Amino acid sequence: MNRLIVFTRYPEPGATKTRMIPALGPEGAAELHRKLTEHTLRQARRFSAASVEVQWTGGNEDAMRTWLGPDARLRHQSEGDLGARMAEAFRRAFQDGATRAVLVGCDCPDLGPETYDAAFEALERNEVLLGPALDGGYYLVGIRAKASDTWQTLFNGIDWGTDQVLAQSLARARDAGLRVALLAPLEDVDRPKDLAIWERHVSGKTPPLSVIIPTLNEAGRLADTLRALDAGKNIEVVVVDGGSMDATLRIARDHGARCFEATTGGRAAQMNLGAAKATGDTLLFLHADTRVPASYLDDIRECLARPGVIAGAFRFATDFDSASMRIVAGSTALRARYFQLPYGDQGLFLRKSDFRRAGGFRAMPIMEDFEFARRLRHLGRIEIARSAAVTRGERWRRLGPWRTTARNALIVGLYWLGVSPEKLSRMYRRGGP
Repeated sequence: MNRLIVFTRYPEPGATKTRMIPALGPEGAAELHRKLTEHTLRQARRFSAASVEVQWTGGNEDAMRTWLGPDARLRHQSEGDLGARMAEAFRRAFQDGATRAVLVGCDCPDLGPETYDAAFEALERNEVLLGPALDGGYYLVGIRAKASDTWQTLFNGIDWGTDQVLAQSLARARDAGLRVALLAPLEDVDRPKDLAIWERHVSGKTPPLSVIIPTLNEAGRLADTLRALDAGKNIEVVVVDGGSMDATLRIARDHGARCFEATTGGRAAQMNLGAAKATGDTLLFLHADTRVPASYLDDIRECLARPGVIAGAFRFATDFDSASMRIVAGSTALRARYFQLPYGDQGLFLRKSDFRRAGGFRAMPIMEDFEFARRLRHLGRIEIARSAAVTRGERWRRLGPWRTTARNALIVGLYWLGVSPEKLSRMYRRGGP
């Protein structure tokens, strides 16, 4: 049996969403909490593979039933700090016969059935599951009943309400020897600066596509990439910078991109942050030196509309035109099509719900796109579009097509053989093994 636990409190002015009071006042903050709870509960009830239980604090049961309806499964939260109350919530769920339990709060409007489906699926293979929030906490925690009593250490000695919650929880799990999975990062609505997240949901105005571009000192390349996208086509461009020292961010803003910074965690962290900030239903991950084809919107729609397709990518091409480069591009197309392993230069695209279901990019210094594609192909087919995305051929000119190809193939081969991404990254920066 699966149990989905929703933690909330009665929306009493002055005691609810207190960090929002400076912007909304006591009544406005309580009203926001009421709407967030109702939204979370609607989404939870859409997920039919688990019984939903609301655990609350504040108010009383009569007030809660008047608010949430007579059919709501209600249980009062236990005493103690947040960790003690969550630990008791899981203990009760397992005592009731649940084999897997997931607990969420009501601060994350992006939670939906696809998230819960991914969560319970992950608990089939792992003992603990966490959904990272961008503020350093987590929006979801899941535990499998077979994890014995060691799971309770997850909630001991945590500095709740700080940006260390996720890191400390992962450390507790590691010390207890628990297998932990992570979902894709999402945003919480906690502070006045987060109100735009909720307003986006209320308005329902989302672009059909969000293009996510990780950058690091790309001032000489980015403008061409952004011009090819043509933001006037009702798309959203999200640039996540890793600490550029040049004019990268100014160029991005001049072209209408939404800009964020992620200076730790590498390109995987940048792309995960971009996905969390994106408002579109479909995501395109694009390198800063890669230009999409003129037909890219039609290509994306056509690929994702095909039965059984989980994601897609463009054919590979560079602006370095030579006979050897054409052979390399042709062999790359065959590899991507038949082995379902497109690389980042090809512009990977997929629905946001499937990105979350797959768990986002792993925190790796290299090979994050390769590893993500390997996971995606177990969920569906990766389709290769008819058109090519054109990447600048600077490194191909500098090293030569065959040497560059051999270097890339060796890195992939070593990864297959178990060489750590950290060691591979050091090799790559030195120019090769």
